[in-house]
Amino acid sequence: MISLFAMGESDVQSQLPCEVSEQAKLDDVKTELENVRVEKQQLRDEVASLKERLAQKEADLQNVQNKADKLSQSPLFVGTVQDITDRGAIVKQHGTNQESLTELTDDLREKLEPNDRVCINNNLSVVDRLPSETDARARMMETTESPDVGYSDIGGVEDQVKEVRETLELPMTEPELFDSVGVNPPSGVLLHGPPGTGKTMMAKAVANKTDATFIKMAGSELVHKFIGEGPKMVRDIFEMARDNQPAVLFIDEIDAIASRRTDSKTSGDAEVQRTMMQLLSEMDGFDERGDVRIIAATNRYDMLDDAILRPGRFDRIIEVPTPDLEGRKEIFNIHTRDMNVDSAVDLDGLAEDLCDVSGAEIEAICMEAGMFAIRDRRDTVTQDDFDSAIDKITDDESDEEYVSEVATTAFA
Repeated sequence: MISLFAMGESDVQSQLPCEVSEQAKLDDVKTELENVRVEKQQLRDEVASLKERLAQKEADLQNVQNKADKLSQSPLFVGTVQDITDRGAIVKQHGTNQESLTELTDDLREKLEPNDRVCINNNLSVVDRLPSETDARARMMETTESPDVGYSDIGGVEDQVKEVRETLELPMTEPELFDSVGVNPPSGVLLHGPPGTGKTMMAKAVANKTDATFIKMAGSELVHKFIGEGPKMVRDIFEMARDNQPAVLFIDEIDAIASRRTDSKTSGDAEVQRTMMQLLSEMDGFDERGDVRIIAATNRYDMLDDAILRPGRFDRIIEVPTPDLEGRKEIFNIHTRDMNVDSAVDLDGLAEDLCDVSGAEIEAICMEAGMFAIRDRRDTVTQDDFDSAIDKITDDESDEEYVSEVATTAFA
């Protein structure tokens, strides 16, 4: 019995290595299978990524092909729909003024109206509707960033600023005041006075304080060489203002296009007069202007035509004179508040000594005083700097007045 038992134990011990070997093989197979699965998943991910890249490349190729097709196509012409009939649309091609009757698809017939701009192909068939035409120069006049000028930066014109704010700001911020009284708000302000008295700065302050669309232009920008360009630009500017109302339209140096009409027969004068006629029509014509306020500035009030000065076009005509003593003191304080001025400088005395000077001239004096200090490598502006600046500015103005007087005498 003992020997048999011993033999059985020996057999069991001889079979253990085989079982361990089989288990190790099984573990290796499982590990290898797991590695294969991981590699398979990696390959799937790589295939998916390659498919995405392929789709992107195909889309890029399609875009390039579309662009190439567009470049290879014949250019389209621009025309205007004159009328829409049962048989189609009557379209006038720009440039040649050739009119043609062309058929319309059902989609285009629903979208098109008379006076719409359209693009047409060589067969004079309407391809698509174009947006309304606005001169690019008119779009560039819209101010997108507010100027960094506030009413506190303007001195000596408190009464004028009050009138401007009543005319332009109150109708936008508190329209119920005008409704309760039963009056229409003023539609326009004309600022006139000597150069450098703050007319343009008031317009900048309006642009800074109001949320309305602000459109700025100079009168000379409306004067063009070719017939019809000036009036068209005026129409485009007012159309843009109406589309973005409430809006404030600022016309600087309005005397360039609104001077008194004469009997001159030259083509240039005639074009300027046509531009002014269009301006008068837009300001107070048959069509409603909408919530568009106008502010204009000029230093040649005596040259303006009577038609543009009547109420309904400019309801407020505000004179901006040269500042008085208190105004000059305020302007000196405004332009020296950020300067490192010596405590011994008598700004009030400077204001008293300077008579008949504008705010722009006072600003120039302050700047020149600072330049004298910089020239001497000093960080403080002294009384002598201001005295030297005054001598320089007044001498320059005296020279200009002398040259102007000599020129006037020579041509007299």
